[in-house]
Amino acid sequence: MVGTQLNWDQYAAAWARLHGGFDPRAAAPVVRAWLRFSYHVGYILGRLRVGPTPVTVVGVLLCAGVPLLVGRPGDGPFLGALLVLLAAVADSVDGAVAVVTNRTTRLGYVYDSVADRLGEAAWLTAFWLLGAPGALVAAAGGLSWLHEYVRARAVAAGMREIGVVTVGERPTRVCVALVGLVVAGLTGLLDADVTAGTSTMVTTVWVLLAGYGLGQLLSAVRRALIDADRPAEQPTRTPGR
Repeated sequence: MVGTQLNWDQYAAAWARLHGGFDPRAAAPVVRAWLRFSYHVGYILGRLRVGPTPVTVVGVLLCAGVPLLVGRPGDGPFLGALLVLLAAVADSVDGAVAVVTNRTTRLGYVYDSVADRLGEAAWLTAFWLLGAPGALVAAAGGLSWLHEYVRARAVAAGMREIGVVTVGERPTRVCVALVGLVVAGLTGLLDADVTAGTSTMVTTVWVLLAGYGLGQLLSAVRRALIDADRPAEQPTRTPGR
């Protein structure tokens, strides 16, 4: 209900509980500003009685439009970049709506994760259509999927903390897709034949960041779960006299 919506401090505390204890109020200025913007948009949508699921669906549809538009001569990659940006806003706002209106559910978390993977597949498809090799695109998608799979399995195995924020997280993929499409569009304006090379370079950056991030995550998960499996030290007994 509208009357039960959370204020910013309440929202930040609830958001932290859902993200391994990471408090958005202590985040870097850019991250904090982005999350606060998402909160305000989510607050407005909550007052308008818009639920998180419709926002998630809109985000998926925006992502689906990226590969459909990138092939347009001239402005195609720029339009694709705009849709990536709008989809990223929707991806952040749907969770904000759920938290600010006290409507977070386990099923919603699953829907959001599936939507993220579908969106990334659409972005990578766009780079493939612009000329990136299929094997490289598949590697980028596979490493990103594996990153999320490892984190999900680690949580299921008992890892309660966020562990580490890697260089291959979801926000990094958004930035690579967004900047990559803009650069591809700019190079395409100069020479259309260079677009394929630019797309290949961007996808390569995606692969490198995803691979390194996966290594960071595996290292953090290993440390956390080894510590969790280590038996607690038994108290030392003082021999009786």
